Amino acid sequence: MNMILIAVLALGAIAAVIAVVLYVASKTFEVDEDPRIAQVAAVLPQANCGGCGYPGCNGFADACVKAKTLDGKLCPVGGQPVMDKIGNILGLTAKASVPMIAVVRCQGSCDKRSRLTEYDGVKRCAVMASLYGGETGCSYGCLGGGDCVAACRFDALSINPETGLPEVDELKCTACGACAKACPRHIIEMRPKGVDNQRVCVLCVNKDKGAVARKACNAACIGCGRCVKNCPTGAVSLENNLAYIDYGKCDLCRKCEAACPQGSIVAINFPPLAVVSDVDSGLKDSSGDSVGKKESEKRKE
Repeated sequence: MNMILIAVLALGAIAAVIAVVLYVASKTFEVDEDPRIAQVAAVLPQANCGGCGYPGCNGFADACVKAKTLDGKLCPVGGQPVMDKIGNILGLTAKASVPMIAVVRCQGSCDKRSRLTEYDGVKRCAVMASLYGGETGCSYGCLGGGDCVAACRFDALSINPETGLPEVDELKCTACGACAKACPRHIIEMRPKGVDNQRVCVLCVNKDKGAVARKACNAACIGCGRCVKNCPTGAVSLENNLAYIDYGKCDLCRKCEAACPQGSIVAINFPPLAVVSDVDSGLKDSSGDSVGKKESEKRKE
């Protein structure tokens, strides 16, 4: 009985000493957290998508509180309304951000890109990309495994069963960038939505030379440079046999689209064009108005 009592007293004494040590340590190394961090976190969507560039919403809240300005800070899911709330909490001004959207830069559907082999394995793009170039002759285009669809937490992407390519639901896309990070071929790019949700993009990432690229896909950019020559603002550049449009310089005149012999350049959410006899003379939409003039006026507004 005495042995049991001694053991109980000894354990009690040890526990008391440990409790005192832990208490002293907690007070010594205590870190006071700014209460505004919790306030900012409360207005965030808590999607923890990482689109802001920080490890989750709490990490973004901490960064906003510690920053002297909100420049460069953006919650892609919450958008400008959430940033305005954060600005009110912190007494800072949240500058208006440019709405972004995911763009799938590949048109290699089944009818444009013939299959050379048949893949029989784990249906994941990351696995397929690590094993071989894909089922087609284009080793740059979409693999169709759906990694981007799985990465999207907002149900904004889906694989079109007819084309085998991912499609973006513009009403659901939050521009978090998860799909772009998940794509091993880097065919998904985050671009500004543009005026009236309109934008002109090169929907191809093939860097092979013209003849090789065209043989692999009927919609591949062949690096002919016609788009570069016809762009009045210098927004189109050509590097590694691939054209690219700088959205900061593009005035949406669509001359590059008309000049492209492959249809690699696509004007998204635009009205149909009327028949154009001369690319350099300017394009007209179905109403007969100059497309470039109308879009330039919108940008000025």
